[in-house]
Amino acid sequence: MSKVRIGVIGVGLIGITHLQRYAEIEDAEVVAVCDINEQAARRVASQFNVTDVYTDFRELLKRDDIEAVDVCLHNNFHAPVTNEALRAGKHVYCEKPIAGTYYDGKTMLETAEDTGRMLHIQLNTLYKKETHAAMALIEGGALGKLYHARATGFRRRGRPFVDGYGTKFFNRKDTAAGGALIDMGVYHIAQLLYLMGIPKLERVSGKIYQEMDMDPARRAESEFDVEELGVGLVYFAGGVTMDIIEAWSIQLDGFEGPSLVGNKGGIRFPISNPNLPQTPFTYHSTVCDIDLDSTVNLNNMSRRWSGIRENYAAYNSSQEHWIAALQGKVSLLPTAEIALKTMMISEGIYLSDKLGRDVTADEIVAHSKSTLVCV
Repeated sequence: MSKVRIGVIGVGLIGITHLQRYAEIEDAEVVAVCDINEQAARRVASQFNVTDVYTDFRELLKRDDIEAVDVCLHNNFHAPVTNEALRAGKHVYCEKPIAGTYYDGKTMLETAEDTGRMLHIQLNTLYKKETHAAMALIEGGALGKLYHARATGFRRRGRPFVDGYGTKFFNRKDTAAGGALIDMGVYHIAQLLYLMGIPKLERVSGKIYQEMDMDPARRAESEFDVEELGVGLVYFAGGVTMDIIEAWSIQLDGFEGPSLVGNKGGIRFPISNPNLPQTPFTYHSTVCDIDLDSTVNLNNMSRRWSGIRENYAAYNSSQEHWIAALQGKVSLLPTAEIALKTMMISEGIYLSDKLGRDVTADEIVAHSKSTLVCV
């Protein structure tokens, strides 16, 4: 089977991470990169042995020998570039979140459907070993009827740029659209939505905060106007709920990992922050009137499944899944639909905070506006 030929648009921190992943996949070949910073593009191209460099993504899209592009730009640039790429006949892999707003993300799904091209969003938590284990338990009936999930993400002082990591563009609504909820929350919310079967959203209640001290010079330079802490309660059809707490910065020593419970059992995921003491993936149940708390050897599980399950490697990472789907080995997971639902939830929290009350799914859709940045 021939290699999938790819063009990468954006060679910043995320773009470089994607290029590193492609370099590990035998069936992927990055043949071009594009960035408005030509010097950076040429430096990265040289690092990864990519021959062709562009500063205008539209010129890259003209190439008939490129079947897919990878969009690694700031959030509010995702929709315009993705939609142009889809209309140019390319399949698109886009960095999370899907876009700056639900409105713009929906245009991406609509364009993909209209053009018959595949749209894939980077949601790396869907491919973690603990997600594989959780799905097996759910599909095997070990959790019973699912009714509540908890999405958590923790940093003590990890606000981009102002706390010494990342660029100031993560902190501005005009480029990033939001803060902790969109940067970190998307991973944890998406993971749980996937395991819950993407339930229908009914209403959202939420609050956002920016309260902790910040270096004055860096605050001024970054024009920090997004949340450092987002909390919410989400109501789905059938009485299912999810509570959310995502912190870039908070005066605590950590949160527990995300969890999902049913009437027969519950699961708790490891803490995602590598700076905190690591906890295992656990399963909790009652057997013979005895409450059991079980740990799972995820490495042994994955090793065994790799040997007996067809195309198991296609679910090892977001990019391996993408390449396998492009080659027709597996069906593409509904990552665009999941990512759009996570954006709807985040926007619901923002709108609830603004209005000071619960907001319905219909209200979220009605209030969502485009934040497209001209490119």
